Amino acid sequence: MRRKTVGLYTPYLDVMGGGEKHILSILKVFDELGYNVKIFWDADLSSQIKEKLQLSFTHLTFAKDIQKMSFFEKARALSPLEWLFYVTDGSYFFSPAKHTGIFCMVPNRKLYNMTPLNALKTVNSVFISNSLYTKKWLSEWGVHTQVLYPYVSEELFIQPATSKKPYVLSVGRFFRHLHSKRQDDLIRTFLHFHHNHPQFKLILAGGVKTEDLGYVEELKKTFPQSCIEWKTNVSFSELRHLYNESLLFWHFAGFGVDETKHPEQVEHLGMTPLEAMASRCITFCFNAGGPKEIIEHGRNGFVFNTKDELLHEVNNLLNRPSLQALIQNNAQRFVTEKFSYLPFKKHVIKTFNLLP
Repeated sequence: MRRKTVGLYTPYLDVMGGGEKHILSILKVFDELGYNVKIFWDADLSSQIKEKLQLSFTHLTFAKDIQKMSFFEKARALSPLEWLFYVTDGSYFFSPAKHTGIFCMVPNRKLYNMTPLNALKTVNSVFISNSLYTKKWLSEWGVHTQVLYPYVSEELFIQPATSKKPYVLSVGRFFRHLHSKRQDDLIRTFLHFHHNHPQFKLILAGGVKTEDLGYVEELKKTFPQSCIEWKTNVSFSELRHLYNESLLFWHFAGFGVDETKHPEQVEHLGMTPLEAMASRCITFCFNAGGPKEIIEHGRNGFVFNTKDELLHEVNNLLNRPSLQALIQNNAQRFVTEKFSYLPFKKHVIKTFNLLP
């Protein structure tokens, strides 16, 4: 019997961030169930996908970018597909694939302008969102989605237990736009904290693209303190090591933003906080967007609205070893039960009516 094929188009594939890993993980389930996987991108990025996202495929090929195809080329390329998934940059197209899924990871109003023509183009499509937060905003704009949470890499759960060190870790891409991780505000807060806790150091890890190198250099010049360590474009194995050693994890994405006015500028879900929780880092997130779904304050982590709230909670925690252990155990258990690969795979199979 001829193998069925599932396809993917996203203009953001080279970002290789959490959103890209999420949608590629969906395709990974199809791959495990015997589907061919075809990605419409002009270069073969399979080695980068394996290295940066820890995803390997058995039946993966790359094809010409959809946006560079003529109407007839696109029809020939897409009509044989059992499923086509794509991420929109605000534009939509008629899909001749048997089934079409549109992946929604950024609650940005400009991306979901459902004009009569766009509504017609997507009438038979399934919209998939990455969180209840994203789903809520898209629903307000007339786009109804199914939530399909991502999963956390298994390697983070099975790391050998080590004694945590006085590190404050923050992981997130270095860039200014959209849902910036607000490393500048985080550093200022840490330096205030460090004045009373000089044994701690701050580790800032994350990807940086060429066009954002200037932002990193600006941060380094503004904050040249020796208690800050910079880790750009680190490997997954090094990132695992940082998670495993760090006692605290701080996440400032969306800090100072009014999410009712700019929902796209806060964290849409929070993959790195989930990875930190899986690794028994005690996690503190700005109280907006997706982190409100995954953190139960004082039980598996903490949310904060101001810098003073964050510092108060951290100071209180450091004086209570039993509370630290409770938070760590609850966080790891929560992520294991809700965000490991097996429940993710089951949810993909159910959402797309796939035969296991």
